[in-house]
Amino acid sequence: MLDLVGGKAAGLGKMIRAGERVPDGFCLTVEAYRAGQLPEEELVEAYERLGGGRVAVRSSATAEDLPEASFAGQQDTFLNVEGPSDLIDAVRRCWDSLFTERAVAYRAAAGIGEAAMAVVVQRMIDPVTAGVLFTANPITGCRSEMVVDAAPGLGTAIVEGTVVPDHYVLDQRIPAVPDDGGCLNAEQLGRLRAAGQRLQEHLGSPQDIEWAIDAEGTLWLLQSRPITTLFPLPPSTGDTRLYLEFGHIQGMLRPCTPMGVSLLKTGGSMWFQAAGAKVDRRDPLPRMVSIGGRLYFDVTDFLRSKAMRDRLGTSLEVYGPRVQGAVLRMLDDPRFAPRPGLPLHLGSVVKGMVRMVPAGLAGVVSSLSNPALARARAHRGVAEIKRMIVPPGESATAAERLRWVVEDSHKAVMSIDMHGIVWPLTAGMIVGTLPAALLKGIATDEELDTVLGGMPYNVTTQMDLKLWGLAVRAREHRDLFLGTPPEDLAAMYFAGELPDIGMAGFLAAYGMRAAAEIDVGVPRWGDDPAPLFATIANYLRVEDPEQAPDVRFKASAARAERMVETLSRRARRRRPIRGRLAAFFMRRSRQLTGLREIAKFAWLPVIQECRRQLLLAGADLADRGRLERADDIMFLTLEEARAAAHDADHRGLAAIRRAEYGRELRRRTVPGALLSDGTDLEALAPAEPAQDGVLTGMSGAAGQATGRARVIRDPAGARIEPGEILVAPTTDPGWTPLFMTAAGLVTETGSPVAHGPTVAREYGIPAVICVRDATHEIKTGQLITIDGAAGTVRVEPG
Repeated sequence: MLDLVGGKAAGLGKMIRAGERVPDGFCLTVEAYRAGQLPEEELVEAYERLGGGRVAVRSSATAEDLPEASFAGQQDTFLNVEGPSDLIDAVRRCWDSLFTERAVAYRAAAGIGEAAMAVVVQRMIDPVTAGVLFTANPITGCRSEMVVDAAPGLGTAIVEGTVVPDHYVLDQRIPAVPDDGGCLNAEQLGRLRAAGQRLQEHLGSPQDIEWAIDAEGTLWLLQSRPITTLFPLPPSTGDTRLYLEFGHIQGMLRPCTPMGVSLLKTGGSMWFQAAGAKVDRRDPLPRMVSIGGRLYFDVTDFLRSKAMRDRLGTSLEVYGPRVQGAVLRMLDDPRFAPRPGLPLHLGSVVKGMVRMVPAGLAGVVSSLSNPALARARAHRGVAEIKRMIVPPGESATAAERLRWVVEDSHKAVMSIDMHGIVWPLTAGMIVGTLPAALLKGIATDEELDTVLGGMPYNVTTQMDLKLWGLAVRAREHRDLFLGTPPEDLAAMYFAGELPDIGMAGFLAAYGMRAAAEIDVGVPRWGDDPAPLFATIANYLRVEDPEQAPDVRFKASAARAERMVETLSRRARRRRPIRGRLAAFFMRRSRQLTGLREIAKFAWLPVIQECRRQLLLAGADLADRGRLERADDIMFLTLEEARAAAHDADHRGLAAIRRAEYGRELRRRTVPGALLSDGTDLEALAPAEPAQDGVLTGMSGAAGQATGRARVIRDPAGARIEPGEILVAPTTDPGWTPLFMTAAGLVTETGSPVAHGPTVAREYGIPAVICVRDATHEIKTGQLITIDGAAGTVRVEPG
């Protein structure tokens, strides 16, 4: 009856049906609201049948107390209402509260359109004590803890935040109650916990429950709604597991579609098979787990391994200090006590090493001896992979297209050496990191970052510079490109109504790219070039010739070459042999490290063609009534899609998954380290020392910059003025065109080896990563100073 009585009333009805004690009352349904006329006579009659006296008049909107949005405090409640005239006035004020500025803004942020208002009228309870019970810990996410906040009198003071309540955390036992008593005793806490367990089981999810205890000691339940902020639980295994989110290392914090996860697992498993590992077709790559649509890696067996647990610390540095510290604290947790054995099949490891090490050594050595030849070999590999993509013909059935995606699509790209790409790339990564070790005590971090600036041969950098070239060609049509919304420019481009600035050639080379591009469920720039037109508009705002991206990139490259010479001379004077080695590796780094993006770049045409085949199959399935629309196929797994190609109707499943995906797209924060009971390990970390106006993160790219902040959560259609500092949840290659006019970068997640910081170093702009809640703490327009070497962001006064 949600559409008739609203979320709050429906929740009260569920509690009554479950046998819980709820104050008597009635509901004025949304029919009166929609009719625009209050049935005053019927309302007063219902009030009198209730016995008159003092009542609570409570909003119960159709968009309220929902699994995805609580609307806590967004609409109004009126207590101690007495008499017919006051009741009628309170109901009208409840109706009006549906359109307060805060309620309208909340609905917009939650992606909820129209709403209607029912009103609940209940007898007032005179509580001695009242409060809120969460059946899962809302701060840590732990599902095995309940949290109770209690205060004397009405519970409104707690939800309004005007008192400091007594705070209790209940695990499997009732906590000892201090001698001074507080609001609640052990018996009352026991009753609250039992009620919470009953409601959670009856309603099927963790609950946020308002309660009151009257002078007779009776426990009344006033409201129960889902806790909307909890991150989804990992799949149940019957064991305590620890998962690390690794999507952000690829610059991907948004959820991955079910098809995206399925294709990643199926395609990635082919490489492990090529390396000699055994793969279970039912669950390829079982340690890769989708939780809330994010990609997590199950590190439990590594944490418990006597042979490997002490080596985890260094490997976790890429996650940043908070996640690294959180995981290392788990080494002392008895649930992760060391056990004998290895987390890997030794036979598969040996087989893989036999296949890879000799070829790898030869490939790395040859790349170091002749970088130009190695680069040419890598680019031939990219071309060979493209050539080997042979999809089904236009007359293929859905089943045939899906068979190609599952069995054939990744054969080209998932060979051990990816047709000559892997070894030059590996050599570049090695020589990119060796100078830091060789020059320890001789060069500063900032100097070493300078060496990585203006790095040539990076396919992503080359892409961004070519996009700048389109902007240069668009200058003679500046008013058109600046004054037309990006989505309209995209429509004009497809209709052939735009001036030719070279977009067709750009899309032929880079149309398979996008933000979150490793997810096959995400549209490519070739599907929707609106983000490119938004970036071109950003570039057209650059008025200072010295701030032109190509000029900045060349200047960064020139600084890098000068720094290589400076450090080479300095190192040879202090340590002649080590200095010569450092000089050799720095110069080789300038010729090879830019290849770090090329493996994923080679993979993207495969993902693009898989997307095309999946959408064609989806259209076929929609025509046959198995799906509602073609792109619903992105909300199935490959196996589910193949079942639909035979006889399964997955319209309902796809609709549920699409709604879940939409909710997760709006999630602002994602746990970096997660336990199987839902605990966000970072939330257990000790608070960092407070520094007035200073946010602390991790060095991503050295250097300092001061500028106005531009907070952007999605690069699609984003605008950034030249000289502003980009503040984002995370970044991947789809974001990097924005870097070319930015003065600096701040991200909430990331790794020094992720795409964002790497490209920032190459462009010569400072970057601070792993700044918790940066997009909340920093506002667009604030003047901030970032220090990339120190990993700090200072919010300047004024």
